[in-house]
Amino acid sequence: MNFEYFIAQRLIKEKAFAKNISSPIVKIAIIAIALGVVMMLIAIATGVGLQCKIREKIALFNGHIEISNFDNNSSQVSVRPIPTKQTFYPNFTEVPEVTHIQGVATKAGIVRTSTDFEGILVKGVGADYKWDVFETYLEQGRLPDYKNKLNEEILISSYLAKRLGYKLGDKVVTYFLKNDKARTNLRSFTVVGIYNSGYEDFDKTFLIADIRHIQRLNKWKKDQVGSFEVFVSDFDAVNRINASVYKSIPSNLDSASIAQKYGNIFQWLDMFDFNIAGIIGIMILVAAINMITAILVLILERTQLIGMLKAMGSSNVSIRKIFMYNATYIILKGLFWGNTIGLALIAIQHYFKVITLNPSDYYVKYAPVHINVQQILALNMGTLVLCVLVLWIPSYVITKIAPIKAIKFQ
Repeated sequence: MNFEYFIAQRLIKEKAFAKNISSPIVKIAIIAIALGVVMMLIAIATGVGLQCKIREKIALFNGHIEISNFDNNSSQVSVRPIPTKQTFYPNFTEVPEVTHIQGVATKAGIVRTSTDFEGILVKGVGADYKWDVFETYLEQGRLPDYKNKLNEEILISSYLAKRLGYKLGDKVVTYFLKNDKARTNLRSFTVVGIYNSGYEDFDKTFLIADIRHIQRLNKWKKDQVGSFEVFVSDFDAVNRINASVYKSIPSNLDSASIAQKYGNIFQWLDMFDFNIAGIIGIMILVAAINMITAILVLILERTQLIGMLKAMGSSNVSIRKIFMYNATYIILKGLFWGNTIGLALIAIQHYFKVITLNPSDYYVKYAPVHINVQQILALNMGTLVLCVLVLWIPSYVITKIAPIKAIKFQ
């Protein structure tokens, strides 16, 4: 154990840097670092959480990538069918990042009750539909079964259920225009489940039914769908994966990622990265300024000690290390309390959903949080390293202290 480390440990144990004038300065520095870490953790957790949740909800109704006819991209209604006999279906082996692909079709209709009516989009799905995420938004009832024979079971949103007065087991009479647009087709469905995604733009529009109803209404064959929804393993690379998907599909088909299809929403989400980086930068700057003030006060308060160590033969580097060891101890203490408080607040929000949001503005009913171990470690290591590097500059004051004058210093 070297000399300066021994002195540093003695000062820590005796709390020599936590007495007299330096005591409130040290406490302020610890509090500043702790608050900064809390703010940074919350900024990352809420920013990333909101991005993930909105991506999840858009993908719930569109997949990550949509494969459709070229003449059908500007409309949500399926016009021309696509045969399911494709090289990429049901297993998209050409692009390894693709985890699932499903055939769907949509058709515009009108739901009518005895007192009211509402325009909707019926989304037809089949046995290959990915229900795992959808199930988390199910408020009442169960998921419909489209694996066996054709049935009238549907999912309806809580928005439409309240708007039109539907409940589980009710019959939903829906009218569809025929191709000649002069007459209508009528279908009666049964509500078996009520969902609430919190994304009102979709909840007020979509009704989930068996795709075979859409095929019959459009006079399509059983092996024809309106489009394919593709799910990928890494959403951050969705545009790159979409380019690979586009190269792997026939020339008469087009593909578009939801980041392209809903560009305005994803541009807004990308702004969260800038906001998070700004908050982290400001918090680290505030913590560094407080630590610089603290170490300068500690140096001035221990001027006589510095003079004595120099008189005993200690080098400037050795003395600077003593103060850096103790400054690191203060930073670590602030990081500990910051992580404890910050992660506790994130856990409270995750489990109890204390902070609510307006779905019409943020597409979610409450502030979602998401953070992983890698982000926590990177945040703590980055804060520690940057603060220590910045503190090496004010510690240069030690080299300007003369031993004789320092020993006489009062």
